[in-house]
Amino acid sequence: MSKLILDYVYDKESGHPTRLYLTQPTGHGATRDYTWGQVVNEARRLAAHLQSLGLERGDRVAILSKNCAHFFMAELAIWIGGYTTVAIFPTENAKTIRYVLEHSEAKAIFIGKLDAAWSEQQTGIGENLKRIAFPLAPKNDSPKWDDLVKQTEPLTGRPARTGDELAMLIYTSGSTGQPKGVMHCFENVTRATEGIVKGVAFTADERALSYLPLAHVFERAYIECASFIGGGHIFFADSLDTFVADLKRAQPTLFISVPRLWLKFQQGVFAKMPPKKLQNLLKIPIINKIIAKKVLTGLGLDKVRLAGSGSAPIPSELIAWYRRLGLNLLEGYAMTEDFAFSHLSSKEKNAPGYVGSPFAGVHVKISDEGEILIKSPGQMLGYYKQPELTSEVMTEDGYFRTGDKGERRSDGLLKLTGRLKELFKTAKGKYVAPAPIENRLNEHPLIESCCVSGVGQPAAFALIVLAENIRRTIDTPATKKQVEDELTPFLKTVNAQLSTYEQLQMFVIAKEPWSIENGMLTPTMKIKRAPIEAAIESQLEAWFAEKKPVLWA
Repeated sequence: MSKLILDYVYDKESGHPTRLYLTQPTGHGATRDYTWGQVVNEARRLAAHLQSLGLERGDRVAILSKNCAHFFMAELAIWIGGYTTVAIFPTENAKTIRYVLEHSEAKAIFIGKLDAAWSEQQTGIGENLKRIAFPLAPKNDSPKWDDLVKQTEPLTGRPARTGDELAMLIYTSGSTGQPKGVMHCFENVTRATEGIVKGVAFTADERALSYLPLAHVFERAYIECASFIGGGHIFFADSLDTFVADLKRAQPTLFISVPRLWLKFQQGVFAKMPPKKLQNLLKIPIINKIIAKKVLTGLGLDKVRLAGSGSAPIPSELIAWYRRLGLNLLEGYAMTEDFAFSHLSSKEKNAPGYVGSPFAGVHVKISDEGEILIKSPGQMLGYYKQPELTSEVMTEDGYFRTGDKGERRSDGLLKLTGRLKELFKTAKGKYVAPAPIENRLNEHPLIESCCVSGVGQPAAFALIVLAENIRRTIDTPATKKQVEDELTPFLKTVNAQLSTYEQLQMFVIAKEPWSIENGMLTPTMKIKRAPIEAAIESQLEAWFAEKKPVLWA
């Protein structure tokens, strides 16, 4: 019988119980370390506590927490106890929290490290739900994790789960509407994670910082589950303010992020050194390696052997910029529905604009409509309580309809060319795919993020959020003119690369940056098109009437 993910964890508990596994910041620069033996011991005790609550095998237990050591322990406790994990994004509002808890029929919830929004979030948690508070949780009356550890005897032996049992429900981040509960069993979670561990050569000597939301499949698969199988030493971030210090403490050998954050890191470098000056210094043979090392050290990435970008397309020029610094940054492509086990670039096999080739065991084809179809060992069982929707996204021969359009090279490298459902028609009557255009725009150092739109309008246009370091200086007509003078020729350059019906009439500079808090970004920092477009709808007619290349909203 093939090993499942809990078997790997038990092997580490018995094989090297004193090996350091998790390092948790506890505030003011202090940290607490946990060995494999301590992690699994605490998980066993909480598993016993969950069983004492009268839960039935397979019942759903939720986790509402930012990344922390106790998230890993709680997931193990849920699995060891015989239950199914439902992780909720720590930035969600009360309405979405209530929806996920009710839809999943969760019987208990772990409450962990959260921000000030907790006072509002807690109204989304039903009174009848059993609660347990992590050590770093906001003040509440729930039973405390550390107290339960002291009071409860651990489950013994190797409590097993079968491959077809449900390990987790992963609720999508809702960029296309109501979150869907993606069902993953222990078999496909294990096989996908084994493939990831082998594909990225994740070893027991790995060091990684866990900071992307663990409720999202990217962090869950590549950091948490990969460490359950491959080992390694996982660090956590204390806060946004301490992020650089946390990163330097971890000195990660493996580091994953999303395009928006890779762009922010770059813009942080540019705020200290103008792009042209840095580019010129990197061209000088004698000092280029010294400069590159200094930049990566400043970012806390100087020990990284493998860096990854996922969750959304990343501009190829941004990848090239990091590689010029000596960072092995690779782009991947996967989805919640295949447990992040789909495509990854490699040092040997990559190309600008391509997201990599399929992992071993992953089958890919392109439909007649140009849609990417994937069959993966990590493939979901389906959408929880939505069999009709499950049927819609699966082909008769078992491939998942990704909703992405793409092209494949003869060597297997995959290129994304847009989203089927994001295509829109301007008044010219032809479909425009916004994502590839946005990817080109995001290569410009003045642009932090953008949204290409224009449904039914005379032409497409782009709403733009300026880079943070630029936004801070936009306080006079003169500085605004400098931005206009730089973006106007860039608009012409971009349009020269587009078909006539795709060309943008204008750039519109957004008044405020988009964020998770104002509802314009998902928890993984992808743009939410519907609320962005709704917010500007009443201004469109006036903007198009101005016929200027750069406007200020």
